[in-house]
Order: sequence, then C-alpha cells, then structure tokens
Amino acid sequence: MKSWKMIFIVCLLVVSQVLASCAPAATPTEEPAATEAPAEPTVEPSPTTPPEPVDIVLWAQATVTEAGAPPDDWVAYDIIREELNINLTYVIVPTGADGEAKINAAAAANDLPDLFQMVSANNDNRGALLRLVDLGLMAPVGDMMPLMPERVKLHYNDQLALDLVTFYGEQYGLPEPPPIPKREGLVIRKDWLDKLGLDVPTTPEELFAVAEAFTTQDPDGNGKNDTYGFGGFLNGEGLGTRFDFIMGAYGVPGVWNFTGNGDFGLNVRSENYPEALAYFKSLVDAKVIDPDWPTLTRDDFRARWKQGSFGIMWEDFAALTNKSNYEPFDTNFPDAEWIPVAAPTGPDGDTYYGVYTGRGQIFGVSQKAADDGKKEAIARLLEWMATDGYYLLGFGEEGVNFIIDDNGNISTEGLDPVQAYTAPERQPYTQMRNQLIFYNSEQEIVARYPTYETIAGRLMDPMAFLGFFQNEPWVDGRGIQVILPPANAADFNRYYTEGLIQFVLGQKELNDETWAEYLAGLDSLGAADYEAAAQQSLIDAGLLK
Repeated sequence: MKSWKMIFIVCLLVVSQVLASCAPAATPTEEPAATEAPAEPTVEPSPTTPPEPVDIVLWAQATVTEAGAPPDDWVAYDIIREELNINLTYVIVPTGADGEAKINAAAAANDLPDLFQMVSANNDNRGALLRLVDLGLMAPVGDMMPLMPERVKLHYNDQLALDLVTFYGEQYGLPEPPPIPKREGLVIRKDWLDKLGLDVPTTPEELFAVAEAFTTQDPDGNGKNDTYGFGGFLNGEGLGTRFDFIMGAYGVPGVWNFTGNGDFGLNVRSENYPEALAYFKSLVDAKVIDPDWPTLTRDDFRARWKQGSFGIMWEDFAALTNKSNYEPFDTNFPDAEWIPVAAPTGPDGDTYYGVYTGRGQIFGVSQKAADDGKKEAIARLLEWMATDGYYLLGFGEEGVNFIIDDNGNISTEGLDPVQAYTAPERQPYTQMRNQLIFYNSEQEIVARYPTYETIAGRLMDPMAFLGFFQNEPWVDGRGIQVILPPANAADFNRYYTEGLIQFVLGQKELNDETWAEYLAGLDSLGAADYEAAAQQSLIDAGLLK
C-alpha cells in the first residue's frame, strides 16, 4: 500500500512539472515568483534593422553647383541614423571631366563609394556604368528592387530605362527619372536690345549682327569695353550641347544625325557641317564671344552672366529664373531683363533648338559595398528617401523651410525668407533633390518654379521660359542611349572634339582639304565601324528602320 502511494506521489509531481512547463508565460502585469529570476527576453535581429549601424558613403552631384554640401549637424543625418541605423556620409561629386576623374581614381584604387552617381565628361553615363561593370567593380542591384517598393513605383518604373542599365542579363544601374525635358534654351538681354534699338534676331546673320553690337556699342552704358555678345562653355563631345542652336540652323545639331534628313550617321559627314563650323569660327574671329568659352566651367559661366558679361546665351530655365539663382543678377542689374529667343533659321531653312536625349541620372552600388553586406541598408535608405524622407531632403523641415497650403501645394508663405527652402542659404540642405529625390510630380513642378517679383517689380515666371523652350523644334535623340561607345572611346572622342575646336579657334585652317583630312583621321580610328554598330543597335532596339 505504501508502495502504491509512493508511486502515485511521484507521478503527480512529474505531471505537475510537465504542466508547469507548458503553462503560458506571465503577462506584463503578472509578478514573477519570488524564487525565480526574470527571464531575459530573446530578441531576434530584424532583417531591416541590423544590430550595428551601417556606414554608407554616397557620392552624388550637387543640384546647385555654386552651393556647398550640407553641414555636419544637418538634421537629416541624425534622423537617418536614428530611424534607419545608417551613418550616412554624403560627398558632392564635381560635374563633367573632374567628376569622371574622381570616380576613375577611386575605381583604380578599388575604393569606390557604396552608392554613387555615374559621371561622364561626355554625358555617357550608361557607358561609364558599363565600363565599371566590365571591370568587376559594380554589384547587380536587381535583388534590391523588391526591398524598396515605393521607390520602384515612383522612380524605377520605366522599363526602357531599366533595360538600358541591364548588362549580361543582370541589372546593374538604378536609373533615376530624367529631368524635366527640353528645359534649356536661348535667351537674350532685352534691355540691351532696347538700348541699342535692335530687334530680336531670327537668323545666324542677325545673331552675328546683334552679338557684334553687344560687344562694341557699350550696351550696359558703363563706358567700358567689358561686354561680349555671346557667352558659353563646353559641355559634351565636340562643341557640346550649349551651341546646338547654332549647329541646328545648319541641320546638324548633336553628334548623330537623328533628324531623319539623310542617312543615319555622324553629323560631321554632312556637307553642311563645315559651313556651320565656319559660322562659329566667324564669331570667334570677330571676338563677339567670350574668349574664355573653351576653358570656362559651368560655375564660371554662370558667375559671368550674373556679372553682366554677355547678352546672348544658352541656359537652363531654372538656373536662370529661379529666385535663388536670379537674385545675384537682379541685385547687380535690377532694370535688366532676359527673354527667350526662338531657334534661328539657317540658310536652307533648317531650325533645330537642340537634341533631346531623355537621359536621367544613373546610380550604382559598388561590388565592395555588396561584399560588405550593405545592399539591404542602401535599399532601405533609398526607400526612405522616396517616402518619409522625401519632404525633408527635397524641401527641408515642414513649418520652418516650407508649408503645405490648403490646396496641397508647397509654399513658403508666412515663413522667414532666410529660412525658406528657396533661399540661397538653404541650398546646401537640398543638394540631393534633383539627383535622388524629385521625380517630377505635379506638386514638385508647382513648388520648384513659383513666380515672384524682381527688385524692379517685374513678374518673373520661370514656367513661361520652360514652356517657350519646350515648344521649340527639338530633335528626338533618345536613341543615343542604346549606342555603346567604341572600344577606343577615349582616343576617338579626344580626336573628334579637339579637331573641331582647333578649326573653330583657327588653330587649324578650315578648308576642303583639311576637312577631308579630319574625316580620314576619324575613319582611321574606326568611325565607319562605330557608325555601323550604332545603326545596328538602333535597329535592334526598334528605334531605327
């Protein structure tokens, strides 16, 4: 009997222990037993919140090249660190050749930043990406797309753009939406025209006459010989995009013949090209164009028009008319006025403003960053930029730098003008906006280019300039994005560009014989094969019949 009781007690104890181990855990309001230490909670690391902060280095161009980078105490850095567990370092990359050299130097040292913008001296950002891919320095980014659904919907929604950054079956680039199309154009100082009693020019000959008057007849009335008719700088291959309105008057804007007039190929093959060069050379010979145009940087050029150095130029509508950009010029010349000018009509009736390529910025992730396990954190950062960080990085702090009015539009009404996101002092804080933040929503367009009054009380309407420019005749050159550079691109582009500049500057005489020699030199560098490959790429993409 005692034996049976003992067995019963032992079984009861075992059952009690089993039941206790299966009982639900105490709720937060329950007190643990006095004899037991509280259990330490087990927290698994979230896949979107790594246990240690991730250092991410971002290289991107500035939206306003004259302004600097955000300061170290920028509130965005703190928010990104607190909300995303990311220590962000943002480095501004120069434009053009300087930016390309910086990236090439980092590539040579196998020290590319984690996330960076492609920069090319000749605007071939796709080619720049491909070269780095071929060197094994870029990471595929297709697996990042599902991690940033909102950004994909707003930014990476163009299949053609995605196809253009896909090589060898893998997506390597993050193609940002192209900026507002056809946003640059020809402008002239109306106050100078009025002072000298001149009409708006409509032909190359009339442009020359006005430029000569602006150079020699003291249009600013200061009694000094300190003005030029034209201003400009080199931007891109050959004579660059800033003088396409001149080449367009002769039917040869841009590098390639996308006009549909004649066979596809390099525009230098056209019999009109030497004629266009001769006209350009006449401007240089007559000294009616700022003589520093071959060496000026973009910033130098913009500093000079704000100082009243010239009266005819090709400029971006926002770089000219946005309040923060126009203010220095307005302060210097409150009675001055720029107006848009139509594309000049050439001797054969040709009139083209420029070539629209539809190119957006391309960002990439270095293989080094992927090897360090940073791709998920980079995707988290980009998604935040398109969602919670959109207003902060695009406009600043709500209630301080901007407000949203009753119509849902961005406004600075009632704010301290110095703190408004449009103020020059605020430009460093929104330097990423055109590169990584904006995607051309209606709210952005209305907010970015508001009308305002100049010092003299004249209404400045940036959208009026944009509308004028966009309605001019442009050549659709979007097919250029599928044209791969030749294997000897550096040598070819150098010969192509330097030869044209030598003709224009008079360093090489321009005649039938020397022009034939120039074309023969291009052919010796594989121009014919380059043209054939370009034509086949366009045909394969369905862009050329």
